[in-house]
Amino acid sequence: MMVVLLVLPLLSALFMLLWPRIAPLLALLTASVCSLVALQLLLLVSQQGSQQVLLAGWPSGLAISLEANSLSSLLILLTALLQLLVGLYAFATHRRDKLGAGFWPLSGMLQLGLTALWLSRDLFNLYVCLELLGIVAVALVSLSGDKAIKPALNYLLLSLFGSLCYLLGVAILYGAYGVLDITVLASQWQADLLSSTALLLMTLGLMLKAALWPLHGWLPAAHAAAPAPVSALLSALVVKGPLFILCLLWLQLAGATQVAAVAPWFAGCGLAALLLGGVSALRTPFAKNMVAYSTVAQLGYAMLALGLLLRFNQPLFAAALWLFVLAHALAKATCFLAVGEITATLGGKRISTLKGASQTMPLAMFAFAVAGGSLIGLPPSGGFLAKWALLQGLWLQGGQLFWLLVIVLATLLSAAYVFRAVVLAFNRADPVAPDFAPRILPQWLALLPALAVWAMALYSEPLLQLLKQEGL
Repeated sequence: MMVVLLVLPLLSALFMLLWPRIAPLLALLTASVCSLVALQLLLLVSQQGSQQVLLAGWPSGLAISLEANSLSSLLILLTALLQLLVGLYAFATHRRDKLGAGFWPLSGMLQLGLTALWLSRDLFNLYVCLELLGIVAVALVSLSGDKAIKPALNYLLLSLFGSLCYLLGVAILYGAYGVLDITVLASQWQADLLSSTALLLMTLGLMLKAALWPLHGWLPAAHAAAPAPVSALLSALVVKGPLFILCLLWLQLAGATQVAAVAPWFAGCGLAALLLGGVSALRTPFAKNMVAYSTVAQLGYAMLALGLLLRFNQPLFAAALWLFVLAHALAKATCFLAVGEITATLGGKRISTLKGASQTMPLAMFAFAVAGGSLIGLPPSGGFLAKWALLQGLWLQGGQLFWLLVIVLATLLSAAYVFRAVVLAFNRADPVAPDFAPRILPQWLALLPALAVWAMALYSEPLLQLLKQEGL
């Protein structure tokens, strides 16, 4: 099943290049089949434990190793489902958004890169996945035409710099240990100056590619310039890949002294992202920029959870980290699709475009409000589950009043920028009867991930148990 999940998107992307007329059908069919296979893989892993494949029959250490545990299987399923949903949205709006035939093979390569990243446990294979993700993501951003050239170029240059930092760290470790498999490397690990230098270089590169504060400068412009389906994929999935590798490095490789030294820095970066990202989202006059800065702020929760996990080794922090990732992916897909549909239909980029949207486009505005509730952390959404796990972990540690106050303040900031848009949408001071008929299908597609993030409450206990046990 792991091999199928990699081969199918690759073959599909190649066929899309040969027969562009049937590219949308191939993309949707591939995402549907991969969703079913990913669900089967998740069920298999939950029943029988982690599964490993050594490609081409080579022995361990030489073969490319693929490993699926509960977390990676869950992320693969999330990737396939969001690819399917965004693909349907792109098909419904492709004439208006003028995505072009290139969107479909690029989206297939994006799914391939993400799936390979979730399954890889070798530092060089992870580098290859990062490069594939970066190149494809830049190409997708550039689909908007001339207005996206500068943001795409900035994204490309910074992404390449991040890749070079990561690759230099990999080269240092290979020179010191002669292996790159994470499990084997962990058994030989020594917390010396050389390994610490490699870790810091790799961390710098990964934080830049994941747009983690303070290396997030490329993200708002790139997401604002990209078409709505591309912004949804970038925010929901692409930035999570480097975060996943960052967690692998510090949870499975780093020594105790290295972990103790870096944990406060990760927590501090999370704190700054929550506050400064929230303030930026509140101040920006543009709708998509607001959603993009919200991504910076929400990733701060994941960084904070990672820092606390490294410091206290509390399983609840591991659960909170990945619950934030899952909830943010679903909620942010809805936000970008809903805002993209509203601004494209009403004709404007500013938040003021949302004025009266509760009348003109009620379904899309409802989708945004529902997703915003999860970003705030309203119960019983997925965002609330993640925040509750984080608060529980802090409560069990005792004496963590400072971090509790930080989370409260970040929640208020999230509420401020979400309600800023929602209140404006319900402003009927100058009601104008719409002279258009909004398309219903894209709005329903935008709503589906928001409903899914609230449905996470129905499976809260199994999710918490799975994520606490797996960690990675």
